[in-house]
Amino acid sequence: MNLIERIGLAALHRCDPETAHSLSIKALRLGLAPLPGAVTSSRLATTLAGLKLPNPIGLAAGYDKNAEALAPLSRAGFGFIEVGAATPHAQPGNPRPRLFRLTEDRAAINRFGFNNEGMEAIGRRLALRPKNSVAGINLGANKDSEDRAEDFARVLEHCGPYVDFATVNVSSPNTEKLRDLQGSEALAGLLAGVMTARKALPRSIPIFLKIAPDLSDSELSEIAKVALASGLDAIIATNTTLSREGLTSAASVEAGGLSGAPLFEKSTRVLAKLSEITAGKLPLIGVGGVSSPEQAYAKIRAGASAIQLYTAMVYKGLSLGADIARGLDQLLERDGFENVADAVGTAKEDWL
Repeated sequence: MNLIERIGLAALHRCDPETAHSLSIKALRLGLAPLPGAVTSSRLATTLAGLKLPNPIGLAAGYDKNAEALAPLSRAGFGFIEVGAATPHAQPGNPRPRLFRLTEDRAAINRFGFNNEGMEAIGRRLALRPKNSVAGINLGANKDSEDRAEDFARVLEHCGPYVDFATVNVSSPNTEKLRDLQGSEALAGLLAGVMTARKALPRSIPIFLKIAPDLSDSELSEIAKVALASGLDAIIATNTTLSREGLTSAASVEAGGLSGAPLFEKSTRVLAKLSEITAGKLPLIGVGGVSSPEQAYAKIRAGASAIQLYTAMVYKGLSLGADIARGLDQLLERDGFENVADAVGTAKEDWL
């Protein structure tokens, strides 16, 4: 983190968290944030579900919800970017305040509730995105929808032509009963609709599934079976948690999903278990608590083919993605791996 970024981050932390988030997007759009450009090497360049990535460090959904800053984000050093979640119709989400910093825990709690401008506005911006980056859309459902499964397919139909991948998000804890769609029967039906929608796209794109960290081993096994049977291309493990174990910040009493440092071990154990269950048949994307090259490397060795970041940037800045990619390159070289793909799953037993 350079001096300009350090000063900017300190200023943002003087604002309430949601205002700070909006200001950071505006700063990107105005060209006020230093951007490193592409970060890659022969060790970092990899393939995820057929997508060629310059490096395996991605930006998770939730930061650029409305696809407003795709051009600058494509120069921020990430290997891939995910926008959204997008729903068919614009919706305001839950009442504010709904985002809380847990500074002592290096964490955050949010209960946004899929606030976004809707698939039409997001689709228009995606259609104009830079073509030199890998970008995807996180699919969501409207809170008042009578058929939430259909919502996912509708967003894919509308935004699919403009993205490189799409993620089915049934794991947000902030839309009532959304996580019920992780049950095997409901999930199979939902994914069938999404796969049908994919067939109608001008070109086929990979479909990912984002799951919660609060699942038992038996539930993970059922999800893996459905994922493999449905033709999913990857699983993202994991979304935020409802657990509050070990927190010290006053804001830990707030309702919503917890992300950041306290999620690292829990999400990595879920990742390793999924890696064991799927036996390498399905690529995994590791998310949850990553704030250093060493933690990204740990998730890769636990079974992740790629990583996504978000909450750690609240405390370490946007440059974190590029910093982690460079540090990961050094760790791979140190341990004699010619490519990051060779390291995937090499230490998953440590997390089982």
